Amino acid sequence: MQENVINKIYIDGEFVTPHGTELADLFNPATGKVIGQVQLADEVDTDAAVAAAKRALPAWSATSKEERLDALRRLQAAVAARTSEIQEAVLLEYGGPVRNAWMVGSAVGAFADMITTLEGFDFTRQIGNATVELEPVGVAGVITPWNSDPFFISNNVATALAAGCTVVIKPSEMSAMQTYALTRALHEAGLPRGVFNIVTGLGNVVGSAITRHPDISKITFTGSTPVGKVILRDAAETLKRVTLELGGKSPSIILDDADLDQAVTGALMAGFANSSQACVAGTRILVPESRLDEIIAVATAKMADFPVGDPSDPATAIGPMVSERQWERVQGYIRRGVEEGARIVAGGPGRPEGLADGYFVRPTLFADVTNDMTIAREEIFGPVLSILTYRDEDHAVEIANDTDYGLHAYVFSSDPTRAHRIASRLQAGRVAINGGFESLSPFGGFKQSGIGREYGTFGLEEFLEARSVMV
Repeated sequence: MQENVINKIYIDGEFVTPHGTELADLFNPATGKVIGQVQLADEVDTDAAVAAAKRALPAWSATSKEERLDALRRLQAAVAARTSEIQEAVLLEYGGPVRNAWMVGSAVGAFADMITTLEGFDFTRQIGNATVELEPVGVAGVITPWNSDPFFISNNVATALAAGCTVVIKPSEMSAMQTYALTRALHEAGLPRGVFNIVTGLGNVVGSAITRHPDISKITFTGSTPVGKVILRDAAETLKRVTLELGGKSPSIILDDADLDQAVTGALMAGFANSSQACVAGTRILVPESRLDEIIAVATAKMADFPVGDPSDPATAIGPMVSERQWERVQGYIRRGVEEGARIVAGGPGRPEGLADGYFVRPTLFADVTNDMTIAREEIFGPVLSILTYRDEDHAVEIANDTDYGLHAYVFSSDPTRAHRIASRLQAGRVAINGGFESLSPFGGFKQSGIGREYGTFGLEEFLEARSVMV
């Protein structure tokens, strides 16, 4: 690999030079400077990767559970051994604050979680006089985003291989350094040739080729809802199985019995997670009308606990946006919020003081927001949060569910029973009560937040087909 140029992709167990010749610049979002280039794969490279996965499928699909567990353990150890290198790439290329060490830890954790899942999974089940055999769906095509590159690749490799599938992954071209660091680790696990292939290229080139390829049986895509709709249409031509994890506009409901100090902290953490470049970000904070002024006072004071700045500084909670285009997008939403009558109580347009370079946004908190405003309806993917008021529980649920999305939701209350009652009425794939989390629980969206589920048993079954043998 030439210095500062990522000119290798991973096909059939080897690092190879792409057939594609187009180069794309790579940026450090904390400075806005070009730090390298990536040579992009094309349709020829995609065909080669799919062919390698197809060749590897018969042998890999016939492996035992123990053989797959051994492979997952080797992959987990290999990624853990290169944690520092992967973290350095995340910091440089994505601007992920070092304070958010979970971004790399989650990649290791993805293998650990799938090991736990596979250990307790039964690929044969009895229903009456029928034996139900769960078989790998075939070659899987996976298209991953830029906002947590190491995790998304690791999770999909782990799940596909656990199911007995082989896989072709198209990561974001904006994450080439992270992908390369991770791929080097995965390679060192010494798995059979072709069981996983990683081909960096453009979505409308490599992504489209994967989606339409007749030898791909399943598509998994994480990204925006508009792109997900295109993938679903393209995959329909060959009736591929499809899992889509798409956008969100997640509500954080603070009930009137909540400890405000804890609840507001939790809501801001949910809203600013991963610099708000997260599909699960709780960007709509729903509060009781009777406590609005009190909550605004607490929230504005706590904004200081979420400093934006140099991602290499352990004090930094919010890093830069991933690109200039994303920075401009977020600025447009801030302007739109003001134009539509929302009131800025913290932050605002422009860059933070002292951060003239890079793609930094002032973490912004709006009040006087109604649920028909653009900033309350569209996914911003930046640190812009909206406070909305509700009259009672029914009104809170009505506002929370009045969205095209349904990926995640958050409820804060001192009464677990009451909080669970509210959670059970929310149209969301996951609901966190007072910050609760379980990595093995299914993850996916209602409505336009997606199709299918990921993680744990539910995620594994998305890569399997059921065959009933009846005696």
